[in-house]
Amino acid sequence: MRFIGAGARPGRPQIDHDRVFTIPNALTVLRFMGVPLFVWLVLAQKEYGTAVVVLVVMAGTDWIDGYVARRFDQASKLGRVMDPLADRLALIAVAVTLVIAGVVHWLYLAALLVPDAVLLVLTLSYFHGHPDLPVSRVGKVRTGLLLLGTPLLVLSRLDTPFAGPLYIAAWIVLGLGLAGHWIAAYNYFWAILRKGRQQSHHDGGTN
Repeated sequence: MRFIGAGARPGRPQIDHDRVFTIPNALTVLRFMGVPLFVWLVLAQKEYGTAVVVLVVMAGTDWIDGYVARRFDQASKLGRVMDPLADRLALIAVAVTLVIAGVVHWLYLAALLVPDAVLLVLTLSYFHGHPDLPVSRVGKVRTGLLLLGTPLLVLSRLDTPFAGPLYIAAWIVLGLGLAGHWIAAYNYFWAILRKGRQQSHHDGGTN
């Protein structure tokens, strides 16, 4: 089974419908709800084991909602905006929580935020809103690696014989995810510039 683009039907292009109440959108909302639950478990309860379960569920919904959307023709314009937003919110909120909890250094958070901040400024300057760009393959792999490495890192905080190996494995995966994050940001940077310039040229030509 494919992990990227799973559920896609060969020969049938994906159509983004105007629907709001779909299973993929409900799963995306569930992912949003998992963020404050994770924060509470880590900062207030110090329940790292349960927090890992929440992260796994959140990562699972990220894959499942994409599969359902493609397999059962439930892709929507709202989902196209909400899904990457939920991913970004989850990654940043989890990183902030882990910095506060002393699990990761603030430089990890900075490595996540700097590319996103640059893209946000560029997006707002050109589009004043969402640029409506397709999620790249690098971006999908990046998200998967970061969603995998984070629970491994949290698990390494538990008092087990595997804490050391888990910590090393977590940072290998997170390191690859951060590299993918910057590569994806670089690609999105130029994609936003191209689309923004084309839109500006089109708007100028129609006036």
